[in-house]
Amino acid sequence: MTRLAAILLLLFVMFAIMKPKSFFGLPTWQSMAIQFPEFGLMALGVMLTMVIGGIDLSVVGIANMTAIGSALLMLQIAPTGSDSGSGYLALVAAIVFSLVVGALAGALNGFLVAKVRIPAILVTLGTFELFTGIAIVVSGGKPTSGLPSQYGEVMASRLFGVIPMPLIIFIIATVVIGLLMYKTAFGTKLYMLGSNETAAKFSGLKTTSLIIRTYMVSGTFASLAGLVMLANYNSAKADYGSTYTLLAILIVVLGGVNPNGGSGRLSGVVLAVIVLQVLSSFLNTFPHISNFYRPLIWGGVLLLVIVVNQWDKRGNLTRLFRWKGNAS
Repeated sequence: MTRLAAILLLLFVMFAIMKPKSFFGLPTWQSMAIQFPEFGLMALGVMLTMVIGGIDLSVVGIANMTAIGSALLMLQIAPTGSDSGSGYLALVAAIVFSLVVGALAGALNGFLVAKVRIPAILVTLGTFELFTGIAIVVSGGKPTSGLPSQYGEVMASRLFGVIPMPLIIFIIATVVIGLLMYKTAFGTKLYMLGSNETAAKFSGLKTTSLIIRTYMVSGTFASLAGLVMLANYNSAKADYGSTYTLLAILIVVLGGVNPNGGSGRLSGVVLAVIVLQVLSSFLNTFPHISNFYRPLIWGGVLLLVIVVNQWDKRGNLTRLFRWKGNAS
C-alpha cells in the first residue's frame, strides 16, 4: 500500500509538471472515470478468485459474450423506431440477462475447478475461448450496434452533469465487494480456503460451494464490466478489451494479493486500478507513444512486480538493507 501510494503521488507530480493542461483539465479526469471501470470491475472479480488460490482468465470472454447477448436482446425488444417505454424495458431486460448469464458462466468455471478438479488456470483459459467463440458465432464476428437510446441515456449518463455513471457503478461494486470480504462469513472463509484448503475442509467449510460462489461473483462482475463497455462504445464485439485480462491480473498482483491465495486487501487493488489508469492517461498525452506498446509495458510491469514480491518474501530485501547498514 505504501509503495503504491508513493508511486501514485510520483505519477501525479510528473503528470502535473509535464502536462499541466491535461492534468488540471476536468475532461481528463472524466475520461479516466469512464475508462477504468471496464477493467477495474474485472479486477475485483479476479481478486476474489486469487484470494482462494485460483485465477479467472475468462473475464474478458464473459464480458463480451454477455454484452453481445444483451445488445441482441435489446434489439429484439426495442428495434429501431420503438417508443421510450420499450427502450427502458429493453434496458432492464439487458441488465438482468447479462448479470444472470455472467453468474452462470462463473458457476461453470467454479464447478469445473471445484468438482472436476481441473486447475483454475486451465479451466478459465478454456472457458475464455469457449465464451469468446460463442460471442463470435452469435454476432457473426461483427460489431452489434444500433442500441436503444435509453441504454446510453442511463448507462452513459453523468450524475449532476459531472460524475460518469461507470464510476458510480465501480464505486457501488467496490462497496459490495468490501462488505462481502470484511463484513460477512463468506469473506472470512475465502481467506481460510486460500491459506490452506486441506485445513479449511477439516474445519467443516463447504469448499465446493464456496469455490463455485466465488467464481459466480467473478462472472457477475465481468458481465457488469461488459455492460459498461457496451455503454462506452455503444456497440459490442467479441474482441473488445483484449488486453484487459493481463491488466486485471496485473492490478490484482500489484495491489498486493498473493497469487497463491490467502492474503490481499481490496484497498490495495483499488489503488492499483487508479495507478494504472493514471499511468495510461499520462502515456496518452504523448502522441509518439503507440498503443501497441501497452501490452509490452503491462507484461513487463507484471513480471517485475512478481519478481520483486518473491524476492521480498524470501527476505532478500531485508538482508540487503541490513548489509548496507552494516557496511556503512
